[in-house]
Amino acid sequence: MAKHQFGIIEQFEENKVYKEYEPEKYKCIPISIHLMDYVIDSYSENWKKVKTYLSSSLHQFYGLDESGITIIPPESLNLSRDIIIDANSKVKQTQLIYLINKIEEAIKNDKYIIHFGI
Repeated sequence: MAKHQFGIIEQFEENKVYKEYEPEKYKCIPISIHLMDYVIDSYSENWKKVKTYLSSSLHQFYGLDESGITIIPPESLNLSRDIIIDANSKVKQTQLIYLINKIEEAIKNDKYIIHFGI
């Protein structure tokens, strides 16, 4: 089954291209495609405010690349977490609680999140 994966980059490297699919390396948690589609589609306007990068800090973006690799920098984590919290207040899914916890861990440790789209 296709899924999105979210993990923490322990040592973010500026200008490095994160192009390998390595969910184990980043201790990713899986989110079902259907649940993440809901979060992305229902909150598309909110995601447009979340500064991210496509595979490296050289390619600024806003939101999540649903089919590629997105890097969420520390300054965008609070807004990302708030979107997930709001979505989970409506759908009440354990997967989203795990994602909220993962984001909060990254916030606490000033780390980047890596997202592997489907």
